[in-house]
Amino acid sequence: MPIPLAKLPPLDLIRGFVAVARRMSITHAAHDLHLTQSAVSRQIRALETHLGVALFTRGFRSIALTPEGAQLFRLADPWLTQLGELGERWRHPGRRQPVTVSTTIGVAALWLLPRLGAFQQAHPGIDVRVAADNRVLPLGQDGVDIAIRYCRGRPAGEPAQWLFGEAVVPVAHPSLAAAPLDAANLPRQVLLEFDDPSRPWLQWDEWLGSHGMQALRPRGMLRFNQYDQVVQAALAGQGVALGRLALVAPMLADGRLRALGAAAPEQTPLSYWLVRHPRDRSPDTEIVAQWLLEQAEAGQA
Repeated sequence: MPIPLAKLPPLDLIRGFVAVARRMSITHAAHDLHLTQSAVSRQIRALETHLGVALFTRGFRSIALTPEGAQLFRLADPWLTQLGELGERWRHPGRRQPVTVSTTIGVAALWLLPRLGAFQQAHPGIDVRVAADNRVLPLGQDGVDIAIRYCRGRPAGEPAQWLFGEAVVPVAHPSLAAAPLDAANLPRQVLLEFDDPSRPWLQWDEWLGSHGMQALRPRGMLRFNQYDQVVQAALAGQGVALGRLALVAPMLADGRLRALGAAAPEQTPLSYWLVRHPRDRSPDTEIVAQWLLEQAEAGQA
């Protein structure tokens, strides 16, 4: 039996909560809602009283979601997003709705964004919105129509099409790429590290170990917490990066980067997959999805 509507929390309180959770700042949320900070704070306290749980933990000039707050945010944020989009469509029936593509920050910066200009020239009547986030955004949340997933095997519970796998090769600016990366060359090089231990196949320790150079030390190492930063540092001539071949192939093709050796065969079962919303498939979404598949196939060729 449905819960009586009178027992549900007021929409204004939910909207205030989502605004704060999106920004992790009462000040910024108040600006978004055109309210005072005290008004937003009162909304959060009233919602916590209504639900009987704490939604945020307060620190010195910082807040964080409690487990209950995170659960509510996962439920309420996509619902309010969809409600807002529905209202926009009704208020502005002639306005074009963008097709939202979600992917990681690295894939967005290195693979997707450089290709969007060509897409816009070919399809000027379709707007594309890129949602770059290293979190896995569910289809439908934040209006996500298409997602490029990086995962082990086919994504569970989602119709998916394979885009490309993962292979790595040491790459560097042409000024540093005069010789292969071997035992003689390694001590003269600075290595650019993607500082993410959950991706050992993108870590230099594993690559050096697989090539019998684990006992050698480079001249230095620079670490970055985003993969696109690693590639940008390589383009700037700051050192040698482990290039994810599918992402750096255009830079190898046009000479901005050079390979210091041959690409290793795929060392991980993880691949990139394209997934689409199982129900909300507009003609524009299908065109964007097909274009992404064609781009992936061309890159493999």
